[in-house]
Amino acid sequence: MLHVQDLMSTNLFTLKKSDSLMAAKSLMELARIRHIPVVENGNIFVGLITHRDILSATLSKLADVERAVQEEIEASIPVSEIMRSDVFAVAPHASLRDAAELLLNHKYGCLPVVEKDILVGILTEADFLRLTIDLMDALDT
Repeated sequence: MLHVQDLMSTNLFTLKKSDSLMAAKSLMELARIRHIPVVENGNIFVGLITHRDILSATLSKLADVERAVQEEIEASIPVSEIMRSDVFAVAPHASLRDAAELLLNHKYGCLPVVEKDILVGILTEADFLRLTIDLMDALDT
């Protein structure tokens, strides 16, 4: 049986609660990711910020606000104000099938992987797509 630790990503980008909305937005754009775990004091998992969270906290381009003003506002909003702290997380030894059902049934984009409050990885929809491609390739041979 496959476990979460067999598929999760461990090379993670993280933020602290004191980092800004601007930092989160820049990191997502540069790393081309949609989920950033928020950690404190030795990688203790405290929350998650998603692309959707950023979109809802960012001023619309239709608001006719100068770019410099918008950037100043985004630099002043800490991640703690927009992150989600009620995030469901899984353990590394959890069943991969159970994790897939959680993602599917709750329409989550990712599951932080936590062991004793410490962030050890993240499991995303993209990880499952890569697994699907690998399985299809194996079936073709």
